[in-house]
Amino acid sequence: MDDVCEGKDFSFPKQEEKILEWWTDVKAFETQLEKTKDLPEYIFYDGPPFATGLPHYGHILAGTIKDIVTRYQTMTGHHVTRRFGWDCHGLPVEHEIDIKLGIKSREDVMNMGIDKYNEECRSIVTRYVGEWEKVITRTGRWIDFRNDYKTMDLNFMESVWYVFHQLFEKKLVYRGFKVMPYSTGCKTPLSNFEANSNYKDVPDPEIMVTFPIIDDQDGAAFVAWTTTPWTLPSNLALCVNSNLVYVKVKSKSNGKVYVVAESRLSELPIEKPKKGTPNGNADDTSLPKTKGSTGGKAKSSVVSYDVLDKFPGSSLVGKKYVPLFDYFKDHTETAFRVVADDYVTSDSGTGIVHCAPAFGEDDYRVCIKNNIITQGENLVMPVDDDGCFTERITDFSGRYVKEADKDIIQAVKEKDRLVKTGSFTHSYPFCWRSDTPLIYRAVPSWFVAVETLKDRLLENIKETTWVPSFVKEKRFQNWLENARDWAISRSRFWGTPLPIWISKDGVDIVVICSVEELERLSGMKVTDLHRHKIDHITIPSPRGPEFGVLRRVEDVFDCWFESGSMPYAYIHYPFENKEFFDKNFPGHFVAEGLDQTRGWFYTLMVLSTALFDKPAFKNLICNGLVLAEDGKKMSKRLKNYPSPMEVINDYGADALRLYIINSPVVRAEPLRFKKDGVYSVVKDVFLPWYNAYRFLVQNAKRLEVEGFASFVPLDRLTLLNSANVLDQWINSATQSLVHFVRQEMDAYRLYTVVPYLLKFIDNLTNIYVRFNRKRLKGRTGEEDCRTALSTLYHVLLTSCKSMAPFTPFFTEVLYKNLRKVSNGSEESIHYCSFPQVEGKGGNRIEQSVNRMMTIIDHARNIRERHNKPLKTPLKEMILVHPDAEFLDDITGKLKEYVLEELNVKSIVPCNDPLMYASLRAEPDFSVLGKRLGKSMREVAGSVKAMPQQDILSFEKAGEITIAGHCLKLTDIKIVREFKRPAGVTEEQMDASSDGDVLVIMDLRPDESLVEAGFAREVVNRIQKLRKKSALEPTDLVEVYFESLDKDASVSTGILKSQEAYIKEALGSQLLDFSTIPTHAVIIAEETYKNISNFDFKITLSRAALRFNENAVLELYSGDAKYAQGLQVYLLSRDHSNLRSEFQLGNGKIKVDCIENQPAVDVVLGKHVFLTVGDYFASSKALW
Repeated sequence: MDDVCEGKDFSFPKQEEKILEWWTDVKAFETQLEKTKDLPEYIFYDGPPFATGLPHYGHILAGTIKDIVTRYQTMTGHHVTRRFGWDCHGLPVEHEIDIKLGIKSREDVMNMGIDKYNEECRSIVTRYVGEWEKVITRTGRWIDFRNDYKTMDLNFMESVWYVFHQLFEKKLVYRGFKVMPYSTGCKTPLSNFEANSNYKDVPDPEIMVTFPIIDDQDGAAFVAWTTTPWTLPSNLALCVNSNLVYVKVKSKSNGKVYVVAESRLSELPIEKPKKGTPNGNADDTSLPKTKGSTGGKAKSSVVSYDVLDKFPGSSLVGKKYVPLFDYFKDHTETAFRVVADDYVTSDSGTGIVHCAPAFGEDDYRVCIKNNIITQGENLVMPVDDDGCFTERITDFSGRYVKEADKDIIQAVKEKDRLVKTGSFTHSYPFCWRSDTPLIYRAVPSWFVAVETLKDRLLENIKETTWVPSFVKEKRFQNWLENARDWAISRSRFWGTPLPIWISKDGVDIVVICSVEELERLSGMKVTDLHRHKIDHITIPSPRGPEFGVLRRVEDVFDCWFESGSMPYAYIHYPFENKEFFDKNFPGHFVAEGLDQTRGWFYTLMVLSTALFDKPAFKNLICNGLVLAEDGKKMSKRLKNYPSPMEVINDYGADALRLYIINSPVVRAEPLRFKKDGVYSVVKDVFLPWYNAYRFLVQNAKRLEVEGFASFVPLDRLTLLNSANVLDQWINSATQSLVHFVRQEMDAYRLYTVVPYLLKFIDNLTNIYVRFNRKRLKGRTGEEDCRTALSTLYHVLLTSCKSMAPFTPFFTEVLYKNLRKVSNGSEESIHYCSFPQVEGKGGNRIEQSVNRMMTIIDHARNIRERHNKPLKTPLKEMILVHPDAEFLDDITGKLKEYVLEELNVKSIVPCNDPLMYASLRAEPDFSVLGKRLGKSMREVAGSVKAMPQQDILSFEKAGEITIAGHCLKLTDIKIVREFKRPAGVTEEQMDASSDGDVLVIMDLRPDESLVEAGFAREVVNRIQKLRKKSALEPTDLVEVYFESLDKDASVSTGILKSQEAYIKEALGSQLLDFSTIPTHAVIIAEETYKNISNFDFKITLSRAALRFNENAVLELYSGDAKYAQGLQVYLLSRDHSNLRSEFQLGNGKIKVDCIENQPAVDVVLGKHVFLTVGDYFASSKALW
């Protein structure tokens, strides 16, 4: 393996860019597809985004989810085709062109020419494709951009035609009028799910208007309430509720007679009395203004009116009234009368609704039902496609409807028909693309009869798995239960044209299935299916030439119909790939944002159910919305978020991927994006992970530096039989990791996988590597070192493979180096199979180590509370736990790790839970409250009164019955409180517990521990000085100690007694400064004052040769000049090269290159020593 740099010098973004270059050079993605081509197919549908804008965090989030799942499925033995797709048609494109060209109306397009308009649209569709590919590729996602699909491609559009043809054949398509949300900004109707995507709270006018009743003896008038004054010119009926009670009332102030629902009488205004009445003035005709909705109460108005009569709503049906305007006087015979329907309620307005059938879904339905208008006739539409009144509305012709509100209110006032006016703030839909207010408008459209499919949709959805499940069970199911027929046509230009050819008289209708059929029936060559390429094509009437020709209807498909057809159209089904499709449908997986619940997810399900009575997919992951850090929607205008490329360039794509995946957004909840959160992933995850890897590489290289054979990892079977407890633990934990990741990934629960993976990395670095440093550094012998290094190697390799789908760059970096010591390994980690579970994880050893860490945490907390740093040795720790096996583990095979980590001299086990603690039981009210109800009080009292022995019995049995209720361990909290021995203070002994294990620390000073404490202080200073000097673990240095005390013998004597500990901790001897050679190269030195009451200096030097001068003299028979020449020569040599020569010569080298000196054989350990430490280790005369 190659050497690696320090973590601080490792640039994650730059390393990722190198990996990207390497992937490109070796065609990594293409190679992976080739290697897996004969494996079972895993079908992934990628929803097509619009390429008219740049990718944002929402796209990156969904793309990361898709990439993780498809990489995992590839590693588990599947061939996963991943083709990027583009949504090319529809409003987003047209809207941009309208702005660019200043197009204001449909007429502008016709004057320009559909051909030129559509080609303008085509020209911008792929404007940002290059930027998309750059960003998506940089995030690490593997997907095919070369073999992408576009909804504007001929093959795709032809398959869309096929889908529609099938629906038509199944009689699931019809043409009709429907009142739909209509965007005047985009000049097209919107589907319900589009209309529901952009609501705003806005003020609108609210008015009450009178409709005088014809031939009423009291001259009464109906009062209707509306928030859309612009619809009043189109009024054709009034609607009441037959079951409500209505009243005829007379105003005490002005004598006017009104008819309203009794429950809404309070909403009538209080008018000022006429002149001659108290506080009145005949000239005061101002109208009161109201704030808020008429749903509010104004009880004082009730006393302002005399009730003349009461009657049921049913008695009003059929009564005629005087129209407000005469624009529809040609409808007088059937219109301007009262009808009844239950949609009129008693909680708003006046209980009387004005009906304009062209502008309200209920209005249209009620007017058809009551023959106000006739279904099938050409509904008179007084508002054009641009939202302006037509010439029929003579007084307001050409005016935009919303802008005409004020003038219409004024006209009503001038007719003396205005009862009340005010402002009403409510939630109102806006166009998701143009951000203009929607109106509701009857439009002719082609529909898919979704309502007839509702039962099958609900059945098919049961066969799918959604993550999180509540999106399916609540949001999506509720949407399906209320599903309405889907208007799939748009009166637009840039889209897939409807393949419907109709004769002039409407008798002949031909729905074209394919390009071949159109060419055959028309006799014309077809190379493009867009409007400007086929609108001129006609088909002869099947009834004969005398009936003329069939022409195509003008509409194009709603782009949601195209994206819903994606599973078929992207492979040109059924014209190609029929066998492939039939074998692999439904698809295995889709993933998009929560907003697609009513969008793409819905259209996929509708079309697959209609065509095949199957769901379109088997598994779905739904993500939430990525918000700015302030909780607001990310806005380019507000600049309230960092660009994705900025974050990636600073911290890397892997960090961004892990940050967003390990967040609430994967559970369909919102995420407040914080750039600092991405940095935290680098700091808390990647750097510790990298340091564990670097530690492995450094110590594997150290074997070679020290003259041992190169590192080659031992086989897995040997490692699984290791006698070392932490080897057993990490091997077991690794198997548990593999089992868990497979289990959760197979269930598509990404949000459970990442925390587990991160905890594993944390345990690997902070438990296995930290506690095994001596073994990994070779302090316990070469064989044990190789076992530890091999274990770490295989664990890192396995964890890299497990993490590869999540962090494709970093795992590739590590793998490319790790594979160099493993013969026959794959070139890329992404060609590897996902790890298999090799037996079950050992629950006991994992639990014991977890408990060990809990013990260590508790002991550290006690030390912190009493200001006892870890450098201060303590005499004793007592562990209280009823599980004898656990205590055996801690005081047996885990003992050395606990003692060293906590710097405590001994561990005393105790399995008597009452010796050092008192127990009490507390009921968990949050769990038991709802379940027990009135019994809670009695049960709580009994639980709190439980004797200690009963508590112990309950813990052992796992349940207890109290007052007839069976309580489990999860229902009762067992509280352990430390019982301090008599005569001992808190400063002398303290404890900590989590309810499972009780940790007690003896904090009393012990003189016998002072020497060990000083030795730890010295070691700590040496290690800090090494780090400060930027030394690598493999750097050979020698450490010298110099006492600065008057009596140096005290500190040197202590260090002599602690020699074994110091050598084990440092990996080398601590040398007396008086022995440092004059030729030693000093790296660093530092003086320390009052450390455990001692002053001293530490010096670090490069490894220096030490000569046995008497033995060197003997080489030359006592010739001092020759002896001096040999020493000068050897000191001039590179230290590492000299070491290598001695290794090659089995400890001996011949020196025959010194001019005018005889050749001699120099023996290592006899004539010369490579370090001062080696010399004193040989002579046993260090101090």
